[in-house]
Amino acid sequence: MSQPLASLRVLDVSQVMAGPFCCRVLADLGADVIKVEPPAGDQTRRAMEFRLKGEDSPGFYALNRNKRSIALDLKTEAGLSVFKRLVAEADIMVENSVPGAADRLGIGYAAMSTINPGLIYASISGFGQDGPWARRPGFDLIAQAASGVMAAMGEPGGPPTKSSIPLGDLGAGLFSAVGILSAVIRRAATGEGAYIDASLYEAALGLSIWESAEFFATGRSPVRIGTQNRMSAPCQAVRARARAFVLGAANERLWQRLCAVLARPDLADDPRFALTAARMKNRAALIAEIETTLATADADTWVERLLAAGVPAGPINTFEEAVTNEHAVAREQTI
Repeated sequence: MSQPLASLRVLDVSQVMAGPFCCRVLADLGADVIKVEPPAGDQTRRAMEFRLKGEDSPGFYALNRNKRSIALDLKTEAGLSVFKRLVAEADIMVENSVPGAADRLGIGYAAMSTINPGLIYASISGFGQDGPWARRPGFDLIAQAASGVMAAMGEPGGPPTKSSIPLGDLGAGLFSAVGILSAVIRRAATGEGAYIDASLYEAALGLSIWESAEFFATGRSPVRIGTQNRMSAPCQAVRARARAFVLGAANERLWQRLCAVLARPDLADDPRFALTAARMKNRAALIAEIETTLATADADTWVERLLAAGVPAGPINTFEEAVTNEHAVAREQTI
């Protein structure tokens, strides 16, 4: 099967994560992505301990697979001249510099769209191209903090917690890819290029669906609830003998099935746990009761029993377990 974006050429003039991830998505779908690096290379080439070994990091390769690469010094006339020739033949350009930096280099949207009016140009930054915070440096940590993600993440009563998965970076990359592909569809009908302004801050906000909905509905900022679900209970990590696992009895039918698997009809009959709202109100007592029973067997046994009864449940895997289990192998997720 031919890849859907095989007819598109992309100039990836970005570094680190958000822009490179956006372009990796396009490359994985078949686009011809040319990564334009400064003479010293993308700074993630020498990330972590690989800097000391003089090797490119695995993270760099993960973010830049399926791309071609060229080193250009865009601060020189010769480098800029080569780049402009590439732009003339490109469909898409992605950059993630601080707002204003691309214009100062002479590769901003106004200049590049003059060379190629049909160019789809995406700028990814920390906080967007305008607004009071536009010139602030924008790492994922800063975006998670500013967007409310950290304040809503972590254990109840504990400190704000950063997601180890860079939600702002990866979210901005994905939203940018969606915007780019939407612009490609429009260009097919109109011939017009487009300018896309994406940010880590707005990506993190955009992914906070439940939290922002809760705030706008109640006027209260969501509190930290650990692994608990904001809309139902029990739906979280629970402790069994020797290891924790996750279960999701997220509606009345699943709640009844869970009680049956636990052989705890008393829980099903307890007015404190009769309906979802009551279970959420009395969640601490509910989980204490459930974990008393779960302590009689190991996590794998409970997962097997719950799945057999149609109750969503699963192990809490390490990354090694996540990419080597039979399902990952069957779905070719081992590379």
